Amino acid sequence: MMLFIAPSAFCQSEVLKSVVNSLAFYKQKKDLKYLNSAKNSVDSLMKASPDSLDLERNVYKAVVYSSILYIDSLNSLKQPVQMFQQTADLVDRLQARRKSYKYQVELDYSKRCLANVYIRKGFAALNSSDYIAALQLFEAGKKYAPDFKQLAAYIAFTNNKLGNLHVAAKYYESLVGSDSTKAEYAVAAAGIYKSFGDTLSALNVLKKARKVLPNDKSLLLDEANIYTNRKDYSQLVNLLPALLDINTNNADIAFVAANCYDHLNQYDKAESLYLRAIELNSSAYDPIFNLGLLYFKQSKLPGDKDKTQDETRSAQWLERANEISPNEVNCLKVLKLVYEQEGNQSQINKVNNKLKQLTN
Repeated sequence: MMLFIAPSAFCQSEVLKSVVNSLAFYKQKKDLKYLNSAKNSVDSLMKASPDSLDLERNVYKAVVYSSILYIDSLNSLKQPVQMFQQTADLVDRLQARRKSYKYQVELDYSKRCLANVYIRKGFAALNSSDYIAALQLFEAGKKYAPDFKQLAAYIAFTNNKLGNLHVAAKYYESLVGSDSTKAEYAVAAAGIYKSFGDTLSALNVLKKARKVLPNDKSLLLDEANIYTNRKDYSQLVNLLPALLDINTNNADIAFVAANCYDHLNQYDKAESLYLRAIELNSSAYDPIFNLGLLYFKQSKLPGDKDKTQDETRSAQWLERANEISPNEVNCLKVLKLVYEQEGNQSQINKVNNKLKQLTN
């Protein structure tokens, strides 16, 4: 957040010139002694004023004090601990004053300083794993910087750590859909919703994020995984071109795509992608088994012109799958059907014996 705007942007009377000049010197020199000088000047003015409620002087007290609190993070100026809360209370009182609108620039600046201090203290609490204190500090910071969206992410993260999952999801989701959308926020919200079994809310937040970030890989994968787990192939197929385009050498993605096309009876595409998955990972059982099963299904189709060839290819791939996982019952059962179709009794007997061993 923008801090320490030019003192010339502030409106001030002649009596406050020494305060503003000290702030200007700090801006130029970056020497804390000038902030200390500004504090001494404003403190002396407050003592000299017969009216302790003087709005302008109190506004500049807030500006100086909040500047020191933010800038002097190591407290080199040896300010008392209570200064932070006193400054926050002062800003709250000033903001409630009827004529505070005349000093909105100064008050907004002070609030940004305070918000940053709260954030800094919040991260210190996070580093100590004191999530309750961190949450309180971040929420206090949000009071002074309600438009600083990153704070919602800090609050979401802390609520997540505390197990306040519904709250965390809502905060993450509140960050999705605008130009400042980050994929990590949508993925985090979707992950929480999925942990509740609420895949509809997870999908909604992912789709909302993908409208802003249509080419983001993590969002695309997350949405595709949901459709895969739900076996919603009619929705998954719409994502496959983009999914394959950004994962050209990913065997798992090739298999997911092949399996989708297989379920939609688009066998040519399925065959090609099963072969691609096997090329990328020749030891994976699933694409090899599924390819053998695909050829078997094709051999059973009415009017299959390559029936014998499909039967042969089915047996070859299923036998290869059986070599990788010899105790997979489903593979053995399909192999038995293939051998029965071929009339290969000796192989049928071997498969039957193996199935008896596994099922008894």
